[in-house]
Amino acid sequence: MTVLALFPFHATTRDVTVHVAVTFLPEQSEPDRGRWFWAYHIRIENQGDQPVQLLTRHWIITDGRGAQHVVDGDGVVGEQPVVQPGKSYDYVSGCPLNTPTGSMKGSYRMIGAGGETFDVAIPHFALIAPPAVAE
Repeated sequence: MTVLALFPFHATTRDVTVHVAVTFLPEQSEPDRGRWFWAYHIRIENQGDQPVQLLTRHWIITDGRGAQHVVDGDGVVGEQPVVQPGKSYDYVSGCPLNTPTGSMKGSYRMIGAGGETFDVAIPHFALIAPPAVAE
């Protein structure tokens, strides 16, 4: 299987590609209580010739009613990983919503080997519960 088949959403900024796959988790969702939950798997690939380090994250989470929630923080899942040239870093996290649909997008602040910081786009991706669960 190719990376594109596993990760349908992707964006590239300055030789850093962010791939995203998302999975609805019915076992952690409680639609009758207004709670739906998704896991998302991120792969950050460094296609450049210098290491990069992920410093911070910036997420914009939008629910099915259009309400936005911004999340900023250091690193991801408690880490500020260094991604060497030709290598990748993977992590999995989750997102609860109070609607059966929504979306996420954002950016990572990275620092290059020379000390310059730059933002890497996280592609926009949908959060959609299966129809049988959404109701």
